[in-house]
Amino acid sequence: MMVLLPSLALALLCLLPAGAEVPVQPDFNTEKFAGMWHVAAIASNCSVFLKMKDGMKSSITIVSFMPEGDLALKLIWPLADKCQKFELLFQRSGQAGHYVAAQEMRDLRVMETDYSGYAIVQEFKRRGEEPHSALQLLTREQDASPQLLQKFKELVPTVGLTQDMVAILPKSGECQEGAGWHARPPLCGDT
Repeated sequence: MMVLLPSLALALLCLLPAGAEVPVQPDFNTEKFAGMWHVAAIASNCSVFLKMKDGMKSSITIVSFMPEGDLALKLIWPLADKCQKFELLFQRSGQAGHYVAAQEMRDLRVMETDYSGYAIVQEFKRRGEEPHSALQLLTREQDASPQLLQKFKELVPTVGLTQDMVAILPKSGECQEGAGWHARPPLCGDT
């Protein structure tokens, strides 16, 4: 099971069916959004995520923006004996808060954020036979309040997911050292 754990990063990268309208944070501000976030909860229909969700721990996402407006993510996943790190790049779309990775047929939208405490992010993947979706609750602190977790759970069905697809991630130690960076984690639907 631990061999598959790095694959669970793919759960962060799974997508909803094409055509579903997902709201984006009005007046999205990249400067305020940049920085370190903790992944406090995830909901996904990705089969790999669903098999592994009960053993997952909170991970770290470091968000930065390139001069041309593209979004760079560094994901740091705690494993039993090391930290697995991945780096992803999304190109900006025509709407602030909406980013795409065309070659991997992925779509990322910042649905809602207060910038200083939480963000709710939706990722879609259209590659393969089944489109996949993942909803994430990001927090600046490792703990998520009961109110934020409730808000997250209430949004789950609005994006086509169900409560049995939700994982509330327990705290983990801070991963700072570990494996080298990879271009991207394996994705749902990859073979």
